[in-house]
Amino acid sequence: MKLNLWLLAVVFTLSVNAQDQIDNADNFYANGNFSKAIETYKSLENLDAVYPKIAKAYMAIGNYGEALNYFEKAVEVDEDNLLLQYEYAKLLSRTKKYKEANQKFLNLIGSDSLNPNYHYELGIVLEKQKDSTALEQFTTTFGLDFTHQKAIFKIAKHHLIKHNFELAHRFIDKGLESYENNVELISLKAQTFYYQEEYANAVVWFQKLLELGEKSEFIYEKLSLSYAQNAYYEEAIRYRKQALKYNPYDASAMYVIGTYYESLSDFENAEKYIALSLTLQDVSLSHEYQKLGMVLNRQKKYDEAIKAFQKSLKEDPLNFMSEFYILRTKDEYYADLDSKINMYEKYVEKNEKSPFVSYAKSRLKELREEKFLEED
Repeated sequence: MKLNLWLLAVVFTLSVNAQDQIDNADNFYANGNFSKAIETYKSLENLDAVYPKIAKAYMAIGNYGEALNYFEKAVEVDEDNLLLQYEYAKLLSRTKKYKEANQKFLNLIGSDSLNPNYHYELGIVLEKQKDSTALEQFTTTFGLDFTHQKAIFKIAKHHLIKHNFELAHRFIDKGLESYENNVELISLKAQTFYYQEEYANAVVWFQKLLELGEKSEFIYEKLSLSYAQNAYYEEAIRYRKQALKYNPYDASAMYVIGTYYESLSDFENAEKYIALSLTLQDVSLSHEYQKLGMVLNRQKKYDEAIKAFQKSLKEDPLNFMSEFYILRTKDEYYADLDSKINMYEKYVEKNEKSPFVSYAKSRLKELREEKFLEED
């Protein structure tokens, strides 16, 4: 009798200690100390009950490989736990293991076909797999939950891309009924009006995005273009300049701003922005042609290399490297000693301050000695 009581006391003590460890690990997890939580969970003798917690802790620190490993262990232990399978399937999708994720979501749908999120997540996987049936899953999701914002966005975006504008508006409006400040749907609404060429309506919805704190080059650019289509050039200029802050060297944007100023008869600013645009577009390709010449030289295609270096020098007459490469390539390419000597003499005379003049003088000396020996 005493032995039985002692064994019960030991079992109870071990159970209490194990629970204390789990509580400590849970506390570490709750406070964001995920690595310490993992360490504490792993110190338990029986890990079956904490596999999901270890998996989530690994997810939290970005170690998706170990997270998948522990989710797999957890599912093996508790194979009837649909929530666990759902989280595992989502991580498979997130880590681009689409084939495995696809099968997991199909299994989940087989267990509960009325869960809209199973269909939505399968749609995401099919979309990543470039499978056109993804839309069917998003549509099924919507049929099961008319307020499912993510599914509505996917369906509306599809119709916008296909220029089914009426259907796009219908789904967007349905989504905005349950969440009026959904910026993704508002953005689609603005774009749909824009591509319908209903620019006044597009302005209203792009402005709504700004009111909600959404700012981007895309929004400012499309807002500017929408104003310009209705001849509101001052607003068009203001918002295009906001877009320009994201890409200060956008030559096309500067040119467009110049044309807006022209429409306002502000020719001074029109000149300024059009000139800036032209300056930015006047990009030298000297370095690129020089690199091409070097590559051609490596292949002993000397004639083509010389032409490339000449183009480089034409792009930038002060590119002393390309000028020197022309000299060296001709040295390799030409056989006539007199032509080589004449070429180096002209180079030395013309390029006294070149960093390669010392080499040129040395090579000129070699060529003259070579010619002297030939004549002798």
